[in-house]
Amino acid sequence: MRLDFLAALAGILISIQSRANGELAQELDNGLEASIVSFGSGLIVLLAVTIFMPGVRQGLQNLRIAVREGKLPSYRIFAGTLGAVFVAVQTMYVPLMGVAIFSVAAIAGQAAASLGVDRVGLTGGGKKHITKRRVIAAILTIFAVLISVLDRIDAHNLPILGVFLAVLVGVIVGIQRAYNGQINEYSGNSFTTALLNFVTGVSFLIIIFLIGLVTHFAHYTPLPLNPVWMYMGGSLGVFYIAFSSTIVQHLGVLTFTLFTVGGQLVGSLLLDLLLPTEGANVSWYLVTGIVMTYLGVVAGGVGQTSLARKKFQVAETIDPPIKKIAKP
Repeated sequence: MRLDFLAALAGILISIQSRANGELAQELDNGLEASIVSFGSGLIVLLAVTIFMPGVRQGLQNLRIAVREGKLPSYRIFAGTLGAVFVAVQTMYVPLMGVAIFSVAAIAGQAAASLGVDRVGLTGGGKKHITKRRVIAAILTIFAVLISVLDRIDAHNLPILGVFLAVLVGVIVGIQRAYNGQINEYSGNSFTTALLNFVTGVSFLIIIFLIGLVTHFAHYTPLPLNPVWMYMGGSLGVFYIAFSSTIVQHLGVLTFTLFTVGGQLVGSLLLDLLLPTEGANVSWYLVTGIVMTYLGVVAGGVGQTSLARKKFQVAETIDPPIKKIAKP
């Protein structure tokens, strides 16, 4: 299957996950607890997968070997905490600055980080130079997201610290994707990568939540039984991490981000059309943003995806590096 298509599909999954997590947070009136529930439900799914898929357990063994032999820095297996940091900041500042401004600032951070991590080669898939094409693609994508949410931006009393933190956690997400690519390279199993992300992510969020309870910054809310669909966010996150950790190795973080943002906007459009929420409306701003996003894809991504697909097909026919490591 085409990797660019899978990257766009990952973006659509994010939009559905955001709707489910948003519904849960609204029902609980507690964003941090909703994030823990989402991470926790995903972790339960992954633990069940681990029982029935020996490859996940083998992936953990492969990672232990890679860390012990110094091939993978040990701190990078905690990549899931970077995603949890994003969730924690999002929970605190979205109510203060709105989803629209937070999204634009976070995407700007992701685009900038994507250029950097691809240049350094953090994904394990080789280095990619910072070219004019890639810079233009990143700028177009940021501008496209800005246009898509322009009708929802309220800059009244805009918290500057919140904007800075949104950009910063966007950078953190870009780095997380690169680290996940490295983890996946040595684990040889994308569900192993997802399992590590959810274990470290939910652990970090629980610690933050407990600190919040002690300091009276957070509170516990009993979980409602209905609607059941709002608990699906964690399961969708499992597939997103599994997809992304594999794809970034071959497309690079920037190209993956371009396609993912496009898929996210398309998913948002479909949700607003098919399952609209109260007060939601489909605007030409969103449609224009989608078109501009894929112009960014054309500017910086399409030329590389065919080569990446060929490399991916070749990679499927050979043993991953870790299998050589695992031999006695």
